[in-house]
Amino acid sequence: MKLVVFGLTVSSSWGNGHATLWRGLIRALARRGWRVVFFERDVPYYAGARDLHALEQGELVLYPAWAQVRDLAARHLADADAAMVTSFCPDGIEATDLVLQAPRPLHVFYDLDTPVTLERLDQRQPLSYVGPRGLADFDIVLSYTGGGALDALRDRLGARVVVPLYGHVDPDVHRPAAPRSEFAGDLSYIGTYAPDRQAALEALLVDPARQRPDLRFVIAGAQYPDSFPWSGNIFFLRHLAPPDHPGFYASSRLTLNITRRAMAEMGWCPSGRLFEAAACGVPVLSDAWPGFEEFFTPGREILLARGTDDALAALDLPEAELRRIGAAAHERVLDEHTSAHRAAEFEALLASARPASPIAMEA
Repeated sequence: MKLVVFGLTVSSSWGNGHATLWRGLIRALARRGWRVVFFERDVPYYAGARDLHALEQGELVLYPAWAQVRDLAARHLADADAAMVTSFCPDGIEATDLVLQAPRPLHVFYDLDTPVTLERLDQRQPLSYVGPRGLADFDIVLSYTGGGALDALRDRLGARVVVPLYGHVDPDVHRPAAPRSEFAGDLSYIGTYAPDRQAALEALLVDPARQRPDLRFVIAGAQYPDSFPWSGNIFFLRHLAPPDHPGFYASSRLTLNITRRAMAEMGWCPSGRLFEAAACGVPVLSDAWPGFEEFFTPGREILLARGTDDALAALDLPEAELRRIGAAAHERVLDEHTSAHRAAEFEALLASARPASPIAMEA
């Protein structure tokens, strides 16, 4: 089976979560007999922080401009079983036109940023990855966010069949690891700077750091401004490659998950970081949003915080309680939220969207 993807990036994990998710899903699909060809525009900001140069289980096509790769893309589509355009694909509209002209593959759109897409529609901002006909011509639309996001994609962008395909983790990459002294802390956080996460980050990490100068806090991520409210006990790593994530998580008593505001307000939006930390067996403190309990049980597998007092209370929990929560989350993620689970779901969704499809379900 062959899947052709026109996406944001799989080659660089700098400043985005798409790459890590795609790497896990591609590996899992390969184990099920799929070959994935991923088209990615070669832009300077990802080229300068590229941490993957080839897909062992498929083909990575880096291109400088759409006109230079269009004919190659058309040849790949000619024998593809499924063709996908994703949110924030720099050439999403052009790729959509080409995909919809291809008669053989199932036509798929995957919005990994649904609340952001809908927020931009509200603000009448242009979408570089959705054309004037919206999503009406795709056979199936996948959304990284569930709940009301699914109805909104139908009502506002004309999606005919829309279903969630949530985040996931590759447990071969993210698994329990030994702590590393250079990452040591009481509370850690991995995340690209985003203005709409700043209020939550200040409430759940910056303010606790000010109130507990005896504790050590660690942030890893890109694009943090000079104006960020650092304190002497907050330590910073500008970029953390995926292979370093397990050691980073393992080096703190507790790790923090924060969801972008638009996604948190819509709910049903578990981040890849949430699953990564759980797969490493590390207790997670997260902001709260509707639908959270469908993925983890609050208080047993995850700690939820609605403000600074909750974060401070979590930091004061006994070590044994934190270990118990981390172990329960680890068990849950391996049972339900791995890349292998999502690959099987993806395959089943494609088969249901085209009943006569030759896609074979594996037992």
